[in-house]
Order: sequence, then C-alpha cells, then structure tokens
Amino acid sequence: MAATSAFESSPEMERFLCERLLDAEQPIAERFRALFSLRNLRGDAPRRALLQAARDPSNLLAHEAAFALGQMQDAEAIPALVAVLKDLSLHPIVRHEAAEALGAIGLEKSIPLLEESLTTDPAVEVQETCELALRRIEEQKKANGAESTVASPFLSVDPALPAKHGLSVDQLRDLLLNEQESMYERYAALFALRNDGGDAAVSAIVAALSVKSALLRHEVAYVLGQLQNKAASDALSTVLKDVCEHPMVRHEAAEALGSIADQESIALLEEFAKDPEPIVSQSCEVALSMLEYERSGKSFEFLFLQTPHVQS
Repeated sequence: MAATSAFESSPEMERFLCERLLDAEQPIAERFRALFSLRNLRGDAPRRALLQAARDPSNLLAHEAAFALGQMQDAEAIPALVAVLKDLSLHPIVRHEAAEALGAIGLEKSIPLLEESLTTDPAVEVQETCELALRRIEEQKKANGAESTVASPFLSVDPALPAKHGLSVDQLRDLLLNEQESMYERYAALFALRNDGGDAAVSAIVAALSVKSALLRHEVAYVLGQLQNKAASDALSTVLKDVCEHPMVRHEAAEALGSIADQESIALLEEFAKDPEPIVSQSCEVALSMLEYERSGKSFEFLFLQTPHVQS
C-alpha cells in the first residue's frame, strides 16, 4: 500500500477509527478501512492502536499495521516494533513487516536489534528482511538526507532505493534474477524496473515470480500490484492458485489482482475468498471490498467521512 501524508482529524474521529480497527467483531475489510485511515494520522492514539493491531490474531491485519507504521516512519513506534520483531510467537509475516518498518524508519539505533534478529530468527524471510533493513539504513546514512531526490513515484517508502541510473532493462533483469546477488541489490533492481514500467520491465518483474526467495517473490507481486499492468494477470493468478506457495506471496498476488481488477481477476478473488489459509482468504475479501467501494465512487479510506454518526 502507498504511503500517505498526515491528515487533520478530530479526537472523536480518531477514537472511532481506533475502536473500529481493534474491534474483532467487525468484518476484516471494515477494520482495514479504519487502518488505512489511521495511517494518514499522527499522534499517540493512532500509533497505539496500530501497535496493538500489530499483535492482532489476524496475521494479515497485524502485518498491515506494522507496515503502516513503517510507511508513516514513526520513530516513536520503534520500541514496540522491536518487541514485535523479537516475539517468536508471532507469525513470520508479522515479524518480517516489523523488521521492514524499522528499516523504513531508518534510525541507526535499530541496527544492533536488526543484527541480532538477522542471526537468531528461525524464519528465512525474517532474516532476509533484517538484511534488507540494515542495508537500507546504511544507504540512507550515505545519502545524508538526500533520499527525497529518489523518492518513489508510487509514494511508498520502499525497502531499497532503486538501482542507480545507467543500467539497461536487460541488466536490471539479470541482476534481479541472479540468485548469487545480495537481496538488497536485487530489490534495488526490482524498484528500478518498476519505475521504468515499460513492457520489457514488466516482463522482467513477472519472471522474478519464480525466484527462490519467498520474500523477493512477495515483493515482486506487491510491485506488480503497484503497476496494475494486466500483462501480469496470468502469472499472478498462477501464484494465488498455488496452495504450496508461501502465504505472504499468495496474499500479495491477491492484492495485486485486486489492483488489476479485470473480470478474471475478480472471479479468482471470489473463489479464493474461501481459501483455508486466512492470510489469503482475508486478502481476497479486502481486495473485493476495495473494488466494491471504487466502483460505487466512494473512498475505501477515511471511514469516518462516510459514517453518519460517530460514537463519542
């Protein structure tokens, strides 16, 4: 999901959104609407609600809450995000997102904690995320605050800065698909290809859905969702249908298909909204709900603007 800017709201609105986010009786799509609204806000109440949601029984919601805090680059959330990262009772997809959020926030004080989890976390996808986050903090330090000069055209805080200009699409493709290359360099190639956005670049990104790393495959699916290119539909559909694929990859494929939103994609989302893996079924449910709001001309975000009465 794209990063968003701060938004002014009333205490009553904030309270309503926080309560809606944390209300387990609400449909998952309604809780996501509240989450997407809260990530536009700043302050203690939204932060506390998102951090509480990062430990929700819904692994999908929990990982999205951690992601939101990273996109918000909220330094006050670091201690709680570290606690999430170190809690091995939480699903790897949640711990991964906490590590990515620490990289997105980008403060050097997170380095020792990320280094520890890099060597102690049992999940490969978490280890690889810590590696990425450490390199991102290092690259941000080298940039000395100049990162805005290469800001994502998709308004997202990416786990890696795009590869430097001068590399051809073929060179970037080779880098992305090179299993011997570092994860950061492959991510950098991925984001450079995304920013190119041409047919050859999209073809290179689609090819990366078959790389060995589940972490990289999930980011590839996420990027294809950002691009919303129908040329990726068949490959993403194959990923979603593959019950042996990592749930984090299938989840991103579902969200990407929701972004593409052709009839075949919608039919597939409806089918897999009944998937036995909650991370997948809930992703399909949220994607379908977002499409429904989009088609009706209403915003999925800013839940309180469409609520006739806000409880105080």
